[in-house]
Amino acid sequence: MKIRFGYVANALGLWDASPSKALTFARYSALPKHERMEKLKEVTAQNLLHTKRILYYNFAHEIKLYRFSSSLVPLATHPEVMWDFVTPFKNEWEELGQLVNQFQLRPSFHPNQFTLFTSPRTEVTVNAVKDMEYHFRMLEAMKVQDRGIINIHIGGAYGDKQTSIKRFHQNIKKLPSDIKKQMTLENDDKTYDVEETLVTCEKEKIPMILDYHHYMANKGEVDLSLFLPRIFSTWNTTPKVHISSPKSDQAYRSHADYVSIDFILPFLKMAKGFNQDFDIMIEAKQKNLAMLQLIEEIASIRGVKRLSGGEVEW
Repeated sequence: MKIRFGYVANALGLWDASPSKALTFARYSALPKHERMEKLKEVTAQNLLHTKRILYYNFAHEIKLYRFSSSLVPLATHPEVMWDFVTPFKNEWEELGQLVNQFQLRPSFHPNQFTLFTSPRTEVTVNAVKDMEYHFRMLEAMKVQDRGIINIHIGGAYGDKQTSIKRFHQNIKKLPSDIKKQMTLENDDKTYDVEETLVTCEKEKIPMILDYHHYMANKGEVDLSLFLPRIFSTWNTTPKVHISSPKSDQAYRSHADYVSIDFILPFLKMAKGFNQDFDIMIEAKQKNLAMLQLIEEIASIRGVKRLSGGEVEW
């Protein structure tokens, strides 16, 4: 069983390398009209440059998974702005894509929790489609749309899970098919558990990302060992798993700075029984630092061999 590891957005330790520098609409609006576009371009250029630095960091550390920041482009989906962020940076986007291909990275995005398809309000679904289109346009601009993942949650229950799930299946039809093809769903920590998410994925032929921390916070009646093979079989490529651990017993759903090996070891031992290669995205607050520490700890387990900076075999 081979496991590759990755992390989210920012490589901590690189100086001033945030790929998520922001420009709020209030600040944008306060600027003289002739300065607004230049400011949008300035912040975007910074974020793209910092992303390039991070990709080189990943290459140097043999890290094959990376989740791009959803905030690369400020105000990209704001109804009063919605600007062309591809044409002015055509070369920069393509360079990022070339690095993704050269380094054989597995890229992904994770839109925010408001990107959902279960709402009874039409405008929420319209905005969800817009947000998914924004993320897909970034993959397209990098020319990696066929290998990039856009991962979301099912959404809210609105007091009636069954009706909301039906609404999901109806609303998801509004998503263009080429975007849906790159989409994944993950179980969440409050509402839709592993089984409910899996059944939805199977019906829509969407790969399912197992979030182990969310599973532990929202188990329902699910015995994970009975569902793991089905979850993995939703993929026609290497399955992907999200890993983090609770900040505390009192803040169980919040992510800790680092990942507790004791918290995730039962899952790793369970997965070992199925002998399936898979990828792990670390969602700890300390990002790449938490990932590197966890790899060291896993590699020290008897029977585990470290294959590279970002991969082990058990």
